[in-house]
Amino acid sequence: MTDWTDPELCARRDRLIETVRQYGRVAVAFSGGIDSTVVAQAARLALGEAAVAVTAASDSLAAGELEEAEALARQIGIRHRVIRTREFADPHYVRNAPDRCYHCKTELYSSLAALRGELGVDVIASGANADDAGDHRPGLRAAAEHGVRHPLLECGLTKQDVRALARAWGLPTWDKPASPCLSSRIAYGEEVTPERVRRIDASETWLRQHGLRLVRVRYHRGDLARIEIPLEELPRLAAPELRDQLVAAFRALGWAFVTLDLEGFRSGSLNSLIPPDSLQILARRATAPSGSQPPT
Repeated sequence: MTDWTDPELCARRDRLIETVRQYGRVAVAFSGGIDSTVVAQAARLALGEAAVAVTAASDSLAAGELEEAEALARQIGIRHRVIRTREFADPHYVRNAPDRCYHCKTELYSSLAALRGELGVDVIASGANADDAGDHRPGLRAAAEHGVRHPLLECGLTKQDVRALARAWGLPTWDKPASPCLSSRIAYGEEVTPERVRRIDASETWLRQHGLRLVRVRYHRGDLARIEIPLEELPRLAAPELRDQLVAAFRALGWAFVTLDLEGFRSGSLNSLIPPDSLQILARRATAPSGSQPPT
């Protein structure tokens, strides 16, 4: 851990720790991403052995993410539990409508709620931060239905704040790019299958092995791969030598078409395909009281 010299950062840290302390015994939904890692660190400092980090393993988890989560939990010193979730058994999830994340989080939070007694916790906490509040996040509706708390969001902490806290706490992933589940790479309306997410995972791994840190391989109909990388990396990937290797590797993985998105990396770019009226309906559902259903 590093020295805390910024009084505003110290105030954010103290507010986060005190917020989590007031929850009582807590299970953190712990993906190993930067947000849930900061929540786990705060929970450990606030609650000691009354805090546990729980990681859900499924086909939608990228290679190496589970091992990284285990290593982070050891560094933090928090109890860690790995559970298996079965979102691929849910036809609503497999169908991959724009509310897919709702069904995924419903499976996660239902599994965690069923383990409350065994884990010895009163509250489930997530890593949602203040920047998530204005985005398309169907998972927040599932969280509300299960009484999940969001300490980062409740404290008004943005992604930038979270990274600053992680860096001050000496967490090695403080600058790790966001890594949402592999299913989020599949265009809405195209089925989510274990084979497709494995292919996406292998494709992104290939790109990272060739020096690209921030990557997305999006699946579109007809086994088309749309590769998003930062704009400044486009010339290198389009250069003949690396391009030819890329095409050969992706064809071997089962892609029929390999494309490079000239707009570059855009987080959540598939959300632009959702019709505006559908987004309005989903937004109303996300903010509706639990048990109610706004009109469609």
